[in-house]
Amino acid sequence: MDDMNAREKILKQDFLLVGIVGLAVLNGMHFSPWLDIAFILTKPFFQVTFWISSPLLVFYFTSLALSTLTIMLAGIPAAIFERVTGRTETDATSLYIWLGGTIVLTIPALLRAGYTISPHG
Repeated sequence: MDDMNAREKILKQDFLLVGIVGLAVLNGMHFSPWLDIAFILTKPFFQVTFWISSPLLVFYFTSLALSTLTIMLAGIPAAIFERVTGRTETDATSLYIWLGGTIVLTIPALLRAGYTISPHG
């Protein structure tokens, strides 16, 4: 019975991690209001550091960087929660906090996606 509880815990955590990553990817897509700002700020960095001259590649790498930044920023409240409560492992509660932070950061992109995808707009 202990093995089934461990499996259930792992499946719940996997579901939460997929949700966190999925929302972060949405925040890095073309309809995100943060992408324009991130593109302008990262274009010189990518061109100088990685010698990328193609605007399309800069766009893709900016989208990836914005998604990664979303995951990192959304994880800060979860990390503070774990530190304050003295937890040594990430559990479902920490992942729910992380997911909540990701949702908060992704709300502008989700609202803008609704207007972008809408057949009436």
